[in-house]
Amino acid sequence: MPSAAERTRTLVQSTCSAVLLIPGLTGGTGAGTGLPAELLAPEARSVGPDGEVFLVFPADSPAVRAATHAQDDELAAVLEITDVAPVSVPNRIRGRAWLSGWLTSVPGVTEPGRMMLRLEVGESSVDDLWGAESVEPDDFARAHPDPLVEHEAELLQHLHSSHGEQVRALSSLLGERRPRCARDRAVPLSLGRYGLRVRFTTAHGEGTAADRSFDVRFEFPEPVRDITSLRQAMHALFDAAEE
Repeated sequence: MPSAAERTRTLVQSTCSAVLLIPGLTGGTGAGTGLPAELLAPEARSVGPDGEVFLVFPADSPAVRAATHAQDDELAAVLEITDVAPVSVPNRIRGRAWLSGWLTSVPGVTEPGRMMLRLEVGESSVDDLWGAESVEPDDFARAHPDPLVEHEAELLQHLHSSHGEQVRALSSLLGERRPRCARDRAVPLSLGRYGLRVRFTTAHGEGTAADRSFDVRFEFPEPVRDITSLRQAMHALFDAAEE
């Protein structure tokens, strides 16, 4: 399975929504104005060589003003990332990640009207389909994102719209563990270098909670490196389900 550091790095470098929480500016982190989340949502984010996270905001953003006014003082902040499945499925939130640290401005490196902020990560954690774990800053800095992160949403949507029957047929690989809900609906939930996760659900929500939803992870024979090796791994899965 991917490490907690890899999963966190993948979320940071994905297209998942994110909001920057700054005590005194955002509700829930202390006395403040309770600004709307969109006002502290970065337009872009990236990870530097030492594990710092760079965030781009409009130059007049409250986050930029706070970082600029702080100057040499340490401005605490938390970057919260929410991962939502790109296909319609019950319980659509797949996970969240939090990176806390100190915020400073990095002037003069973006286009006019924009400002880059640097978040020096002190602590981070992830709570996703794999479980909840904390991540050390050095581990986060050394980790690499999943090689499919840029394509996952498009790939899952394609699997759901064009290969729905083949995805549902994967339940035959479960043998006696095949849940009752596998007869009804199968939705590709997540895709990474280690395999495909599918959520099986009943068509109309009948039965107990256990019957209504059931997640299964179908592992690849070996981790995929790119789209070409992914295509081969998916064909192998589908062929095995047909046997």
